[in-house]
Amino acid sequence: MKQLITLKINGESLEVAVEPSAILLDILRDELGLTGAKRACDFGDCGACTVLMDGKPVLSCLTLALDARGKDIITVEGMAENGHLHPLQQAFIEHGAIQCGFCTPGMLLSAKALLDHNPLPTDRDIREAISGNLCRCTGYKKIVEAILDVAQGK
Repeated sequence: MKQLITLKINGESLEVAVEPSAILLDILRDELGLTGAKRACDFGDCGACTVLMDGKPVLSCLTLALDARGKDIITVEGMAENGHLHPLQQAFIEHGAIQCGFCTPGMLLSAKALLDHNPLPTDRDIREAISGNLCRCTGYKKIVEAILDVAQGK
């Protein structure tokens, strides 16, 4: 039986009717039209479904929608403000850190969580923070460079 819950997503409170077994990824994509989080492995191995929950990266394919009640959820759609890309989004473009784009939303959110908690990370800090996000296209070099540039204010 569906339950009516309120989710705070990208600063907006939204009411959604969910089955007790519904995962956050399905609610974001199918009910709310927020398609930045991608369905890929469905096992929590790839990071394509990463969103921020209370500032921490979580895998929305493994998170029950009911467990997201009362949490502050940020998706890649919520990174831009007032029509301006987030500095990380801009840096990914400028550095060519986007190839096919499938991993990009999860990478961006993992990077945002890192910089929000550690504004001056080392190369190693960055690689550790994005280690749960798999990319088959870029080899990570340009992604790390983009994140470093934002951290250094470039």
